[in-house]
Amino acid sequence: MRRRPRSRCQELSKETTLKAANGKTHSALSVFSHALRFFKDHALQELSDQSSTTIINEDIRWVITVPAIWKAPAKQFMRQAAYQAGIASPDDPNQLMIALEPEAASIYVRKLRLYQLMPDPAANQLLQKRESTPDSAIRGRTTNDDYEDTDEYASPNSVKYKTLPPSPSFRHSVSPTSNTASVGEEVDIEGTNYMVVDCGGGTVDITVYEMESGCGQLKELHKATGGPYGSLGIDFEFERLLVGIFGCEFIEAFRTKRPAGWVDLMVAFESRKRTANPFKNNPLNVSLPFSFIDYYKKFKGSQVENAIRKYGNKEITWSSQGMLRLTMTMMRRLFQSTLDHIKQAVGDVLNNPNTRDIKYMFLVGGFAESAILQMEMRKEFGHILKILIPQDVGLTILKGAVCFGLDPTVVSVRRCRMTYGVGVLNRFIPDKHPRSKMITKEGVQWCTDVFDKFVEVDQSVAIGETVVRGYTPAKPGQKSTIIHIYCAEMPNPQYITDPGVKRCGTLCLDLTDLQYLHTQKPRRREIQASMTFGDTEIKVTALDVATGKYVRAAIDFMSK
Repeated sequence: MRRRPRSRCQELSKETTLKAANGKTHSALSVFSHALRFFKDHALQELSDQSSTTIINEDIRWVITVPAIWKAPAKQFMRQAAYQAGIASPDDPNQLMIALEPEAASIYVRKLRLYQLMPDPAANQLLQKRESTPDSAIRGRTTNDDYEDTDEYASPNSVKYKTLPPSPSFRHSVSPTSNTASVGEEVDIEGTNYMVVDCGGGTVDITVYEMESGCGQLKELHKATGGPYGSLGIDFEFERLLVGIFGCEFIEAFRTKRPAGWVDLMVAFESRKRTANPFKNNPLNVSLPFSFIDYYKKFKGSQVENAIRKYGNKEITWSSQGMLRLTMTMMRRLFQSTLDHIKQAVGDVLNNPNTRDIKYMFLVGGFAESAILQMEMRKEFGHILKILIPQDVGLTILKGAVCFGLDPTVVSVRRCRMTYGVGVLNRFIPDKHPRSKMITKEGVQWCTDVFDKFVEVDQSVAIGETVVRGYTPAKPGQKSTIIHIYCAEMPNPQYITDPGVKRCGTLCLDLTDLQYLHTQKPRRREIQASMTFGDTEIKVTALDVATGKYVRAAIDFMSK
């Protein structure tokens, strides 16, 4: 499922609610689980029909993709929704894998042949021009000059990043090459760095990888970044345009009273948004549902065309076929704010000292089907690195998720999104610790609220790499131990009360199964908790040191 709430998707919890078009609210966990159940049932039925064999849930290893910028609570939310949908269960968690969308896309793109990539229309036009233009006429021009730009398209906030000399990769993109060669043959060279820009409906993910020597595995060079810059931003701009033309009061009333008509209107706009071609100047017709036209007449006592005419923008007109007609210039303006955010986010990554020498950009995701987005990215970054766009760009992540399910070890090193740790007591040191943190227990001075760091933000963590901590139950016979986990976006917090540090979850250790013979019962029980941060999810196991048996352990990121 690729379409998600645009705002606060990283803060999902059991209490999160979603508001429907008619204003009613529903549990987000319930909505997501119903959607996943539908996909699960449909997939099982389709597989059974195609194979003439009854395929059941237990026959499948399921993979759900999420944005790489999502934090641990959102990933756990998706897993919980999948459990409620009957996809895997807490007793068999390995039946479900969480894949990061840029990683999945990267795996698939590397398997493609060059003829399976989208050509660059502007590059092809440039090649034709060069064939018919003397060398002296084109010498000294950069590739950006070949994308026409006008004041009406110009961005008010230009992206700031260092521009490298024109890359030979651009010349490669317009010169004859073997179409049967694979992307992997060109990219899978030790030390090659490339960027994945995953543009979806709600979010844009940006990750950077380096090829490791000889094994075809990837090392993440920069923690996933991006933001809520997906294609929904263009929908919001269209809504703002409708409010400007027809009035806020009417639009809110129509959305609430005629939710089906509102959905039809946005579906009609989605169709035009997807087919908008910057290399053509044909106007784009958005069909207004009859319910919209009729409700406006009853609500305002006038015709829709009168409101459009009164708005007074020559880029927006009314057609006699019941269409809201937008010029290509107007459509570009609806895109511009979202495009600016994406370009700024990419430019920030290119400016990072850890991401130098990036040679390729994989542009993927449903939003990447947009010819406007493709042109803008090539115009802005095509002279710096080679931009590769699969022909089936909207299915790239889906197909890559299948590859990831077959080999989840393809990404060997990832970067931590946050700094994680727990609060502990340390011996109080007068020259180091503030007096306000001092407590006294049994005559010993301790410093409370000390942040014991597991991993820090942007730290490289290998797959399977664990952090081990030992914990002792406070009382004999204790049935469980709960330890609060804290996180921060800073690398070295000192105390769990520092600004920017927040409690993000709890580590739960179930001690009810611990049984010792009376003569063997140790004075102090120690539970070793091993936490794994190098996978797509944070995982934990716990070992009773005295018995050598594992105890039930879980991290809850959804209960605050």
